[in-house]
Amino acid sequence: MIKVWDYIPEYKKHRKEFLNAIDEVFKSSTLIFGPKLIEFENKFKKFVGTKYGLGVGNGTDALYIAMKALGIGVGDEVITTSNTAVPTVTAIVNAGATPVFVDVDKYYVINAKLIKSKITKKTKAIIPVHLYGQACDMDEINQIAKKNNIHIIEDCAQSHGAEYKGKKTGSLGDVGCFSFYPTKILGTYGDAGFITTNNEKIYDKMMRIRFLGMERKKMSSGHWNGQYYAVEHGTNSRLDEIHAAILLIKLKNLHKSIKKRQKIAKVYDKELKNTDLILPETNKKNKHAYYVYVVQHRDRDKIISELIKKNIHLNISYPWPIHIMEPYKKFAKKMSCFKCNKCNYTCLDNTNLFSKKIFSLPMYPELTLKDQLYTIKSIKKILLNLN
Repeated sequence: MIKVWDYIPEYKKHRKEFLNAIDEVFKSSTLIFGPKLIEFENKFKKFVGTKYGLGVGNGTDALYIAMKALGIGVGDEVITTSNTAVPTVTAIVNAGATPVFVDVDKYYVINAKLIKSKITKKTKAIIPVHLYGQACDMDEINQIAKKNNIHIIEDCAQSHGAEYKGKKTGSLGDVGCFSFYPTKILGTYGDAGFITTNNEKIYDKMMRIRFLGMERKKMSSGHWNGQYYAVEHGTNSRLDEIHAAILLIKLKNLHKSIKKRQKIAKVYDKELKNTDLILPETNKKNKHAYYVYVVQHRDRDKIISELIKKNIHLNISYPWPIHIMEPYKKFAKKMSCFKCNKCNYTCLDNTNLFSKKIFSLPMYPELTLKDQLYTIKSIKKILLNLN
């Protein structure tokens, strides 16, 4: 079977190293907030290129904690895209704010030129989602944010190692939020997340929020006599020692993994360029990390069903835009079209169109050339029959 993503080959390759690292954690008697987490925080923030970084429970928590640290809550609006994973919007709503949707461009990321029309007095932040491994147009987004005195929270769940003008995502706004969900470019074998920033005050506040509002530095130094004391309202979101140990191993190989993804993408580009698939484009300002390789075709569902018969299993990222999902329709109707007073989401045309055509081809570093070429051959044959 050929899958769109598979962790087993990687696990087999590094199994002994993973198990040794986990065994080391168990023997240390420290499972939470220990040396592995500190080491990983130091190394990953250096990889991203920021002064500060902290591990959290998952990517959704990362976004939520960032918003709470920036004072975003009830009555505030946060601009983002509807062509994203649900957690982007989940975090906004959980923070008490209202998501405001902007359409995407040909690169599948938020169209920076359309952001201005959605800014109101209630706008407190923009969450650009660096989707599929490619960065948003951060120069224009930063200019808009600076002019309107609003924050930028980068959603980097799909862009570990991706770059915009030579700078890595996660270092381009006020805060960068990462997910280490298993499928990610840098993923662990469970849930975990990370937040980056260059602002010390924001970092200190996020450190408190992730640990139930407690100030660990003061507790350990004898303040309040070392007692269990919350400085402010927080949450419980921790990247544990086991996942930190696994991520330290995988971080060492991240550069090679991204190179392999880019190599796989080049094969797709070359072999599928003369078909009627619409292939992904890369913004010239970007270094694409290829979390997924997304293509478009009007007969997507037929292609996917035919590939299943050949034991090739693909997926769609994402078949349902957020603004048409039941829990979030109210935000789209209220906010997305308030400038044009329409309720058919015509201001999200690309988002609507792409959702009906996009699907992802197999993409992970251990994908063999044999399996990739078989997938390509199968797709070409199906496309020929469709014509």
